[in-house]
Amino acid sequence: MENNQSAFETEVNRLPIKKSSFFYNNGKYRIPKFEKGSETKQVSDLFVTKFPKLVANGHTELLTLGSNSDPLKQISSRRIAVLFSGGPASGGNNVLAGLVQLLLPYHTVLGILDGPGGLLKTSLLKGSLIELTEKQIAAYLNLGGFDFLGTGRTKLKTNDQLNQVKLFVSQNKIDGLIIIGGDDSNTNAAILAEALFDLNCTVIGIPKTIDGDLQYGDQLPISFGFDTATKVYSELVGNLMKDAKSVKKYWHFIKLMGRNTSHVTLEVALQTQPTITLITEEIIKKGHSLDDIIKDIVDVIKNRAQRGLNYGVIVLAEGLIEHISNDIKGYLSEYDSSVLLDHSDDHGHYPLSSIRTEELLGKCIEIALKGSDVLFTPRYHFFGYEGRCSVPTRFDAWYCYHLGLTAAALVLGGHTGYMASLKDLDSGGVPVGIPLMDLFQTVSGTLSVIKQVPVSLDSPAFHYFQSRRDGWAKSDCFVSPGPIQLWGPLSSQLPLIVVLNQGYSSVSEY
Repeated sequence: MENNQSAFETEVNRLPIKKSSFFYNNGKYRIPKFEKGSETKQVSDLFVTKFPKLVANGHTELLTLGSNSDPLKQISSRRIAVLFSGGPASGGNNVLAGLVQLLLPYHTVLGILDGPGGLLKTSLLKGSLIELTEKQIAAYLNLGGFDFLGTGRTKLKTNDQLNQVKLFVSQNKIDGLIIIGGDDSNTNAAILAEALFDLNCTVIGIPKTIDGDLQYGDQLPISFGFDTATKVYSELVGNLMKDAKSVKKYWHFIKLMGRNTSHVTLEVALQTQPTITLITEEIIKKGHSLDDIIKDIVDVIKNRAQRGLNYGVIVLAEGLIEHISNDIKGYLSEYDSSVLLDHSDDHGHYPLSSIRTEELLGKCIEIALKGSDVLFTPRYHFFGYEGRCSVPTRFDAWYCYHLGLTAAALVLGGHTGYMASLKDLDSGGVPVGIPLMDLFQTVSGTLSVIKQVPVSLDSPAFHYFQSRRDGWAKSDCFVSPGPIQLWGPLSSQLPLIVVLNQGYSSVSEY
């Protein structure tokens, strides 16, 4: 051990990152300039009411690359603050690395400790801010976790909170704020962009969530952390597949993190080819009840048993429980579905990871198989937190570094109310700025929050899965991807759902 790093972490920390020519050319860093489209976008009255200053000042147009500016010191010195928000996701440290690389030494980069809650502390002397240096961040490059700054889930929604944030920004003379987070965190970012507009403090969001539900067509193919988490889970699922095929007597039920969407489950299924995969969005679309789900699973179990295959692997998304909780109560009288309703967090999310959906489903199947001669021995697993702080994949390490560079360029350009993103991930990535307003959804005629994008049943990735799952159920098509590859020919693989949905010609180029 050296400096609290294993030998593995020390070597990973030294891995170089291939730099995009948009930001690095002829041995020098550059600041790309972003330009708005020529056509003026029509904005609904809902947005005019909620974000009047952003709308009035034209911060509603997609930003694409213009010309490059060479000397970093041409832009007047700024004080830029950054924070992590929500659950951890691999690659966050590389976002910080990209920021400091483009901003230092001509600007000051400040880290806000412990997430959005740090914005509610109004004294610099109380330790809510630290000044970041290249040396500090270099020690965390390519490593997992949010432990350098910490994170939190504080929802900024009241006028008192927004006034506290304004005071924080004024007292600490902050010119720009970068929020690294998911849908809820970027909802905060949009609200703060409006609230801080008159203070000339630009606000930029960065797409982080292992759930993969923060997407925007080809402008934002995926959030960071998704690739790492799904590769961690795929390794574990692949190991269990080898176990199932070795001992030939266990049915492994595996619940995967992903909250309300099934992108994680779909990606892991594409990586490993399990016997049965439950995609929540499909179950909802078909209107299937718990009875329907159990019947389908029991049919597969019985068909395999007839061929002497008394084992298999079933993967499901943690959000499934919200749609079958009342039905489960009918099967298992001791199950209290009210747990879903009593303990939500500040953002209204229920503790899905703590509900043993995989075990509840297995018990229902045991009941359905009673009286049959089928051998059924279930084993239960939940893979969630294991994937949030892993050393990032080479893709996530590269992606996050360039998201940091993009966010820095957007802040220095004076753009506010935007999300930093990269499109065309198969060919080096092209930086863009997405108006945060474009990501919002309306519910019952009211502007709500940034949308969690579900798995599309019309997407190429789902069609690919759908065309093959029957074969996976009938025979052992198990694939064991192995551990994350950080060196060698397989180290630059993109997420499969991104490759399929974006129509990329290769799975291993970026």
